Amino acid sequence: MIARLSGILGEVGEDFAIIDVGGVGYLIFCSARSLSRMPAVGDAVRVEVETHVREDHIHLYGFIDTAERSWFRLLTTVQGVGARVGLAILSVLTADELVQAVAAQDKAAVARANGVGPKLAGRIVTELRDKVGGMALGPAVSTAAGPLTDGNSEEAISALVNLGYARGDAFNAVAKAGKQLGEGAALETLIRTGLQEMSQ
Repeated sequence: MIARLSGILGEVGEDFAIIDVGGVGYLIFCSARSLSRMPAVGDAVRVEVETHVREDHIHLYGFIDTAERSWFRLLTTVQGVGARVGLAILSVLTADELVQAVAAQDKAAVARANGVGPKLAGRIVTELRDKVGGMALGPAVSTAAGPLTDGNSEEAISALVNLGYARGDAFNAVAKAGKQLGEGAALETLIRTGLQEMSQ
């Protein structure tokens, strides 16, 4: 199994790169985000690799960092998410944004990826909610994880969503409000403070 490639970037396409290693060109499929962070053709490059072996092919999927590779592995555990859909999701959301989307149960954010409809987006955020704890959380999510476990926080998020705010933004606002107010804050206070956060 190939886990990492270090060599010279030989070519970059719409969804792939070719890396020359010791006279051999390896074709690796990548997210748009990883491709955008590649060096110029002819320069040295190192990518993390996930190798998929099937009866009829061997495909290499390349990632500019280990966080993106970890998310690829996690995403492809969800029924209906193959390698191509996993790369499409990673093309529109960073690792931190994915953590936030899953923690906030923000289906709309995940559904921005090509090939991901509302039903699949819902399955992704639902199935991965319990698994995200094993990954490095972004600062906004990790500081808010405690206060957002109570029912009032979820109701406050729903109230802000009903007022027209995006779920991810509402999640962040209530997370900050919960951090300020502490656990057990009244629903009305959470909503009011959340609205103040949204207006800043």
